[in-house]
Amino acid sequence: MHKPSLASVVIGFIPLVAVCFTVGLWDRVFPLVFGLPFNMFWLVLWIFLTPCIMSFAYRIEIKKIKEEDVRKAGKKV
Repeated sequence: MHKPSLASVVIGFIPLVAVCFTVGLWDRVFPLVFGLPFNMFWLVLWIFLTPCIMSFAYRIEIKKIKEEDVRKAGKKV
């Protein structure tokens, strides 16, 4: 197991902050967006955006792991 990079941790916190800590900014019934109250639209939007953001953080981690493996392989030779 390896320590996660700071970039992937920060990226992983984006959905948490957007859903949990911005309620005061968007807690409105009006306007309606696609027939939904704005607060419902905001939550549904983040349901779809979260996997995209987490896949970006995953790509950062995979790249880091591959670089570490290359460095380890170079030291052993």
